[in-house]
Amino acid sequence: MPKAKILIVEDEFVVAANLEAILEERGHEPVGIAPDLETALRLADEGPDLALVDINLRDGETGPVIAQRLRERDVAVLFVTANPRMLDDTRAAAIGVLTKPCDEDLVLAAVEYALSARQGIPLPAPPAGLTLLRAA
Repeated sequence: MPKAKILIVEDEFVVAANLEAILEERGHEPVGIAPDLETALRLADEGPDLALVDINLRDGETGPVIAQRLRERDVAVLFVTANPRMLDDTRAAAIGVLTKPCDEDLVLAAVEYALSARQGIPLPAPPAGLTLLRAA
């Protein structure tokens, strides 16, 4: 799988830094960490292939709005949240959701799954722990 540019939308610094380290170790290129809607949309100009998006950010429940805006830019989205039940009708903007806390192996498997879906590669079953929200 080719390495990808990945946007991290997370306002908890430790969680964001951990995701960034996991992705870099696998050879992916994090384009930045966005703690809010404004920063996420600015970093979207970097052309990420995938975004890992929390729902609750420092400016409120803006994760679903960010996901929809990124999807309009052809960016694949995975929600990474401790509150998956908070997803509403904007959930179709994301391929799936990971429930925090999640381990490194699950994050990497979900990233690979989402990148394969974005590239139109035939998909196996999603990794255990990734709840699909729409057809990939």
